[in-house]
Amino acid sequence: MNPLAQQLNDTIQRENANVYAMLSQLGKDIYFPKEGILSQSAEAASKAKKYNATIGIATEGNAPMHLKVIQDTLSAYQPKDLYPYAPPAGKPELRAAWRKKMIQENPALENKSFGNPIVTNALTHGLSVVADLFAETGDAVIFPDKNWENYELTFGIRRGAQIVNFPLYNERNRFNSEGLRQALLAQKDKGKAILVLNFPNNPTGYTPGPQEGDEIVAAILDAAEAGIKVVAVTDDAYFGLFFEDSLHQSLFGKLAGLHPNILPVKVDGATKEEYVWGFRVGFITFAAESEAILSALEQKTIGIIRATVSSCSHPSQTFVLQALNAPEFEEQKREKFEIMKGRANRVKSLLDSGKYNEAWDYYPFNSGYFMCLKLKTIDAETLRTHLLDRYGIGTIALGETDLRVAFSCIEEEYLDELFDTIYQGVRDLTK
Repeated sequence: MNPLAQQLNDTIQRENANVYAMLSQLGKDIYFPKEGILSQSAEAASKAKKYNATIGIATEGNAPMHLKVIQDTLSAYQPKDLYPYAPPAGKPELRAAWRKKMIQENPALENKSFGNPIVTNALTHGLSVVADLFAETGDAVIFPDKNWENYELTFGIRRGAQIVNFPLYNERNRFNSEGLRQALLAQKDKGKAILVLNFPNNPTGYTPGPQEGDEIVAAILDAAEAGIKVVAVTDDAYFGLFFEDSLHQSLFGKLAGLHPNILPVKVDGATKEEYVWGFRVGFITFAAESEAILSALEQKTIGIIRATVSSCSHPSQTFVLQALNAPEFEEQKREKFEIMKGRANRVKSLLDSGKYNEAWDYYPFNSGYFMCLKLKTIDAETLRTHLLDRYGIGTIALGETDLRVAFSCIEEEYLDELFDTIYQGVRDLTK
């Protein structure tokens, strides 16, 4: 094993052996090279005042070399904030700004010990980093039965983990915290579990209420006290889009510092929160009582980033930083929130009108981009293809009964027609 990796492992094991036991073999082996090109280039950046012939970019006139046809479209930005490589951990100013935003939006994080957000190539990359660090062949990765299909690829196919599902809703159509507890406690013999909590949920658009949030935290704590080491991942892709009286903070804040057997990991990003999907700017943040563990986990994370994408897009990071610092940012974000809330409320009003009751029920939703119909008489894939072929309407079929509808991309004035047409599609197929 590389001495740098061993040094990081020794630090983690000394500070909290439970966290060390959570690491995969790759997580134990990975490190960020101290003597590599990037570290030597960083040293040269501060000392090489005459000529800096280190990192592999081209310069011209004391600035990064660039093409005028590109710079002309980006003239509001300095070349230095666009063209050079960003650091593997991300632009320092952006990391600081995102951390400040996290605390403002999650008061539960006040006085909690958590690391500086590390920039990822959006949330999929962040979840992939989690999988690389912690998921080993046969490890249990737990998440509800209503989930984003990429979890299977990221944790199951890529890392060989065992996917463990439990029903998202209980008999009262609330979050199934007891199902979560049982899924966690079932890993007693393994002694380890990776839990992924995604709120607002994709595909259902559901976020638990405050009491449900407490029940979730209690279930995780029960598992920790039973000796199970839990990597608790909050996939906060749609954070902030809370339209009703649900949790309005990430559970990351309540999990931070809760128990030595719990390692909270927050994966979030600007992609959905700030409506910049193509920018691919995400973050991964760890919570731990030990600064030494936080530092070691950061080094391992940027080691994985260095070994895969090297670093994330510098222009995208600059654009997001500029937005976060803009005086108009909060007002403009509020405007978009109200549009999204209006669409969600209109969908709920339509579904509660009773006009579609013979065709479907719907899963509770109160947040995010989506909602899910539960069809009563028609196979979801059959309806999906019929709607597409006959009416030019696209939806997502999930299993036999569930049809996901993204109200996020339908103007409010067209929602009545959308659901009326879906209903007509059901009627077509039941004649």
